[in-house]
Amino acid sequence: MKKIFLFLLLFSAALINAQDKKEQPKTQTVEASCGQCQFGMPAKGCDLAVRIDGKSYFVDGTSLDQHGDAHAEDGFCSAIRKAEVTGAVVDNRFKATAFKLLPLTAPAKK
Repeated sequence: MKKIFLFLLLFSAALINAQDKKEQPKTQTVEASCGQCQFGMPAKGCDLAVRIDGKSYFVDGTSLDQHGDAHAEDGFCSAIRKAEVTGAVVDNRFKATAFKLLPLTAPAKK
């Protein structure tokens, strides 16, 4: 009886460890801007988008207005910025769980 119990216990532990574990989304640096103004995406208005590996996706989970004035000189409608993002592409949209706009870097002096 002890052997059967021990076998069932070990078998249960093996099953638990064998279950698919969800991968944690990785943080990556992407280009971020207005999809319509800077990336040429079809839209009815200004909307935040990211470009990952050359492909643009509208973003869910944050918006243009949460990151300053979109129409300022360094805003999303006027410039393409770098951002650190965490999330995944789902149904051809980027579902952001984290979005951090990176500071502009000054051009190198010659």
